[in-house]
Amino acid sequence: MISYRHHIVSLAAVFLALAVGVVLGGGPLSDLGRDDRAASATAAPKQAARRTADFGDQFAAAAAAKLYAGGLADHQVAVVKMPGAGADTTAALLEQVGAAGGQVTGTYAARPALTDPAQKSLVDTLGSQLVTQLGGDFVDSDASTYPRLGQLLALAATGDGADAQAVRDSLAGAELVDTAKGATPADLVLVVLGDHTDPAILAGLVTGLAAKATGVVVAGDTAAGASGGDLAALRANPAAESAATVDGAEAPLGQVSVTLALIRSLTTPGGSFGASGSSGAVPLT
Repeated sequence: MISYRHHIVSLAAVFLALAVGVVLGGGPLSDLGRDDRAASATAAPKQAARRTADFGDQFAAAAAAKLYAGGLADHQVAVVKMPGAGADTTAALLEQVGAAGGQVTGTYAARPALTDPAQKSLVDTLGSQLVTQLGGDFVDSDASTYPRLGQLLALAATGDGADAQAVRDSLAGAELVDTAKGATPADLVLVVLGDHTDPAILAGLVTGLAAKATGVVVAGDTAAGASGGDLAALRANPAAESAATVDGAEAPLGQVSVTLALIRSLTTPGGSFGASGSSGAVPLT
């Protein structure tokens, strides 16, 4: 015969089990199965998108040599690194230039003062002094501060002789641009973006470069090409239309596109390429 005490203990055990079940059913453990299903459903499209992106990068890497067809052979490329430009991205771009047969003649690392609006007086004064010192026709006499500096930077990157060296030394002495030792003249200029740059300053520099170099390509990451990014602002400026722009340079597909843009710029200036480019994803023509 079950005693009253035993009956009470049994009921208590049942109620305790029910209470635990309610807590578990309404608590974090209750959604284990549903979370797994939801996570799986959410992850599937992301995984598919990742596979598609990986396929594009793998295709670009595999097809790069055939696409280039030695298009940069016998051509020299100078690299202008804007403040904050990623070392890995820059190195990958230089590797692709070599794969296309090109030669990197020198890297010009812009210092923060070059793109700091508060340092405009320094940039303007140095530019005026250099124009007076050079006394030639290379720099447009009516150019404003940053287009003039861009033209001077083009002289440093593409010129030869005492004038080009004087510009390199002056830019380095003013702590505006650091030049690698042994730099030699180039015919193409690749600008690698990094930190955000004031749109007017960036457009001025790029416009000046494009006015004096055979071809100029500006490369930025995916964010730079999106609305509000540096490339998006540059593309909206009519004065900079003579320079080609490519976004997505942090990935192999973008790096191949940048190199194809350099090849294209030998005969056709300008163009907007990449995921956000208005001229197409890849500059094949």
